[in-house]
Amino acid sequence: MDTDVSQSMGPSNLDIMVVMGQVCALERQFWARETSTDWWDRIVLQVWDDSQWLQNFCMRKGTFMELCDLLSPALKRLTVHKRVAIALWKLATPDSYRSVGNQFGVCKSTVGAAVIQVANAITELLLPRVVTLGNVQVIVDGFAAMGFPNCGGVIDGTHIPILAPEHQGSEYINRKGYFSMVLQALVDHKGRFTNISVGWPGKEHDVRIFRNAGLFQSCSKGLSSQTRK
Repeated sequence: MDTDVSQSMGPSNLDIMVVMGQVCALERQFWARETSTDWWDRIVLQVWDDSQWLQNFCMRKGTFMELCDLLSPALKRLTVHKRVAIALWKLATPDSYRSVGNQFGVCKSTVGAAVIQVANAITELLLPRVVTLGNVQVIVDGFAAMGFPNCGGVIDGTHIPILAPEHQGSEYINRKGYFSMVLQALVDHKGRFTNISVGWPGKEHDVRIFRNAGLFQSCSKGLSSQTRK
């Protein structure tokens, strides 16, 4: 019959020390990377002038503060100003999430969350207020003064590069050979956006996008109602 070697040798010295209370459990230690927000709090907010704000955030400080006030109902936890600043910095620069996090003294996951939250807040609170058709007659008159009579806007599409969606990559390859999502935009005589439609696969043709977008449906209803009158 086989004999268990560990049993035949008896208890080890460590077992005896544990029983006698001579070995204590090691206290766990935690390590965290130190972060600082001094750059944001003391430099950007207090020292930077409008030219520096424009260069890094694509807007002046006054515009930034107004934007924060408008988005504050939808942004909680981290201060609104800092959250909006993180999102704008990430969108306005090619910096990585880690680099932006180091700038603002937060982790890269916080940067990612801030970008999504601010984008959703803009879509929910600002898009319906800012991107509107407005007074069509004023727009038509504006284009007429520029030498374009009977024009209610200028429309075009642009391709936004994206990573290939899983199992749908072929649908997003545009005619230039890269993966993209299409943004269709309408602007008035002052270059202000009055309508946007985004999310179409890069493979789709401009005509198909236009005919299936809400703008075309609205125009068709408007023309139909005028015809009936």
